[in-house]
Order: sequence, then C-alpha cells, then structure tokens
Amino acid sequence: MSSDPTPASFDLTSEPWLPVQWRDGTEGALSLREVFAQADRLRRLVGDVPTQEFALLRLLLAILHDVIDGPRDSDQWYELWESGLPVGDIHAYLDRHRGRFDLLHPEEPFYQVAGLRTATGEVSSLDRMVADVPNGALFFTMRARGAERLGFAEAARWLVHAHAFDTSGIKTGAVGDPRVKNGKVYPLGVAWAGNLGGVLVEGNTLRETLLLNLIAFDLLDRNLDPERDLPAWRRPPLGPRQLDETELASRPAGVRDLYTWQSRRIRLVFDAEGVHGVVLAYGDPLEAHNKHLLEPMTGWRRSANLEKKLGRSPVYLPQPHDPSKSAWRGLASLITGYGNASGQGREAAPALRPLIIEWIARLCVLGYLPPGFLIRARLFGAIYGTQQSVIDEMIDDAVAMPVVLLHERDQALGEAAIDAVTKAEEAVTALGDLAAYLARAAGAEEGPPKAEARTRGFAALDGPFRDWLAHLRPGDDPQDKRAEWQRRAYRIISRLGDELLRSAGDAAWDGRTITTEQGRTIWLTAAHADLLFRKALNKALPAAAAYEPKPEPPGGESDRHHLEAAWS
Repeated sequence: MSSDPTPASFDLTSEPWLPVQWRDGTEGALSLREVFAQADRLRRLVGDVPTQEFALLRLLLAILHDVIDGPRDSDQWYELWESGLPVGDIHAYLDRHRGRFDLLHPEEPFYQVAGLRTATGEVSSLDRMVADVPNGALFFTMRARGAERLGFAEAARWLVHAHAFDTSGIKTGAVGDPRVKNGKVYPLGVAWAGNLGGVLVEGNTLRETLLLNLIAFDLLDRNLDPERDLPAWRRPPLGPRQLDETELASRPAGVRDLYTWQSRRIRLVFDAEGVHGVVLAYGDPLEAHNKHLLEPMTGWRRSANLEKKLGRSPVYLPQPHDPSKSAWRGLASLITGYGNASGQGREAAPALRPLIIEWIARLCVLGYLPPGFLIRARLFGAIYGTQQSVIDEMIDDAVAMPVVLLHERDQALGEAAIDAVTKAEEAVTALGDLAAYLARAAGAEEGPPKAEARTRGFAALDGPFRDWLAHLRPGDDPQDKRAEWQRRAYRIISRLGDELLRSAGDAAWDGRTITTEQGRTIWLTAAHADLLFRKALNKALPAAAAYEPKPEPPGGESDRHHLEAAWS
C-alpha cells in the first residue's frame, strides 16, 4: 500500500466523467474516448445544469475541429457526414495529448494553473465553482450546506463550466497577477459564454449534433489564421497573469481557441477522496463586441451606444435570451436576421442570426441536408444578477423545425412561420385585454389578471405551435399553413376567453361606468368586454375569423357601433 494516498492522475481520456443519455433514455458517464466512439448510440450529453451541457459540447467540438484541422469547407464536412466520425484519428489524437487531459497533472493539469495560490494561501469553497442561485438556494437541494466535496469526474465538469460561465464580482488575487490590488482583483466581467444567448443545433444523435455544429472555417472571419487556432491543451501552460495586450489583440485565432478560452485561472485542491477546495482567479478577458464572424453560437444585435462610444459602425453585441419568452417566440431571430454586417455599401443589419444557423442554411442550399430534415435549435444561457456576481436563472429551451425554413432561396415558409408567431402574440394580447376589461368592469385592479391571462395564453399555444412548426414540409403552401395555424390558435384562445367570462363575477356582468383612454365615458360590462375581445381576436387571426360565427353584441347592432366608436 502506498504511503501517499493522493491519486497520481485522473485521465479524462479514459476515466468516465461526461454524463450522457443513450438513445433508449438511460443515462451514464463516459470518457472522452468512449463518447466519440459511441456517439451514434448516444442521444446527447446531459450536464449537471443546462449550461454545463453547452460548455461540454463546445469542448468536444474543439477536439473534433483539431483532429481534422477543419472542416475547411462544406465539401470536407459532407465527407464526414457521409462516413461518420474519424474515431481512429480521434483516439490517436487523445493519446498524443493525453498528459494535458490529466486533471491532476503536477505541472500541466487540465484547464488549470499548477501552483496557483493567493498571498495568504487561502483556498475557497467549491461553491465558488458550482453554479448557484441567489440567497444561498443552490440548484441541488442535497447541497443545502454548499458543495463541500466533489468527485473528480464532477469537478472536471464544473471546471469546464467555470471557464465558460463563471460569474463576475471581486475575486481573490493570485500571486503573480499584476491586476491584484490589496489582495483582490475587481470585477472584470463574466466568463465568455456567459455573454451569449447560446444556440446550438441538435440532431437525432450526438454524432449528428457534433457534425451539425462543426462549422466550416471558410464561413468564419477571413482574417483568421488557422495555423494559430489552437485549443488550450496545445498551447504552453499558463501562469497567473493574463495574456499580454499584443497577444490578446490577435486572439481568439479561431473556434478551437474560442471554445477553450481560459477566462479564469483555476487550481483544484484535492486529496485521495476527491476535490475539496479551489483557487479561482480572473484569467484572460475577452471583449464581447464584434465577434460575430468568430462566435457562431449566438445571435447579435447592433449597439447604438457602443457605436457612439467607439466612434465606429457597425458594432454588434451578443443577443442574450429573454427568460420570459419560450424559444418559439424568438423564432424570427433564428430564421431571419441575416444581412449586411459590414455596413459597407448599405445600412448594416440591425440584427444577425447565429452563424451556426447560417451554416445549416448553407448545407440546405447545397443539398447536403434534405429540405425536410428536422433540427432542434437548443437555446442556452445564464441570467446574472447583483452586478453579475451570481447566476439568477438558467435558460434551456428548444424549438424543432425543418431546415427548409432556413433556405434563403425559398423564404415563403419561413415568413409564414414568423407570421404565425406574430399572430399568436396578437391573439394573446387580445386575451390579456379581455382579462383587463373584466377586471375594470368589476372595479378591480387590471394588471395581475392581465398578466396571468397572457401567461396562460402562451402556455396553451406552446405545444400546438411547436407541433405545427415541426410538421412544416417542403412544398407546403404558405398561405394554407398560415390559415391552419390561425384556426388552431383561434380555437385555443377563444376557449380561454370563454373560461375567463365564465369565471367573471356578478360585478363584472353588472358593469360600471369607466373612462376610456380616449376620454370617453362608457358603461363597461362583461358582455361588452367579450365583444371587444372577439373583435380583437378576429383582427389578430383573420384567416380563422371567416370560419367562426360572429358574436351577437349585447343590445344589438347599434350597441356594437356605439361601443366600438367609444374605444376607437
């Protein structure tokens, strides 16, 4: 028995540490070698939290990009799509770089800085690395007292996640870092992926997902030098200080560099039983603006404020996800948003869809993916609070759609899908207004019931819209599909309106005198509220209105005209 119980290594190429889901729904853990070898049998990665899956997949993509040194273009990509992952080459690659994938290596530990320390020798709790929410409420209820100890496999996953999504805030300074003042480094922003409204394209298996997100280099920034685009494990080990300004100005040199960007300097503190502490400091900062030709997994929006501040145009920033909206409600940002990003010759686009979606559109145009091929756009993101020092919320959503919607040469179906979202928004607005009218007719506050009705409306439309979208097919008539969705939405929202009316109390049916925004005085009752709702719903969903019976206004046709005039 060894006198030193501390383990000599934890080899990520051979030790099971990546959580996976097989196609039959069962789950387990695999090593790097195994996950590539069994990618056809796997459904996907499953992280401890959603954003961990995003970070781990980008790690796998960096390995695959580096193994093939590409793909250089769409043709090389298609060879992989037809032949499968080069598992033999991947295994040989992992063997060559095996030492840099050792989590516990004494000199070059994976994603860490050997010997990283603070002036006082302080070691932080693992809570610093394990993503949590405010007020001490951890994502994992079994950790109510915090993350006191992690196994090596789980520690490796959180290590990758920290480089991608670590919070901002004041951090203890590391010895040798010139940014340290009074033992601290003041906030420098969240880790790189924390800036993104993350988007990846999911196929039916992990193999498909890896290849669909394996973007060709010729779609990226033409000024990049592929020879300098290296993942972290093929670069010299880092020290506590950040890269010098000259090197920072020329990097990231490509997606391999970006996907493995060392946003932090970290050292895990461990014993024979696992990891029990961490030294976590700031690493290499990365400006978020104008990385739209390099970072493929987020949408982009123009920033007027930064354009004014920097004195140049256009300036694009990553577009974060709105946590209040389901993925399908942001469909327009996935289907459209492409345009002139340079601002040369004509006005630059106000928004750009993710480059990974452009990539899938190209594969569709080239015929490498059939128009009926179904993809899932997975959305990931971290919502930070309290000066970005904590993670308030994590986003994990998806919307399935056929690739024909991304085809720029035939945009009619894509436009029909975007129009369907718009009509759904308008219909839910009508429902919310009905709830507000009923509240006003009863003399109650209108804000809460309006918000609740909108929430119910979007929830009721969520499943039906996703189903309608997934069943769009090449050759479908866009107008027919528009009408089909509007009829479906009409029935759903109309039913919810009926439920609101049935639950309205006597006070709402009796009504009361109110003053409209136009300054007119009217007697508003539940019956009148219903009339206004039906009119708004017919306007929102005109293709469905022709099929539905018109409501009989209370008081007859003259009352209809009087009420509509009062609100117009």
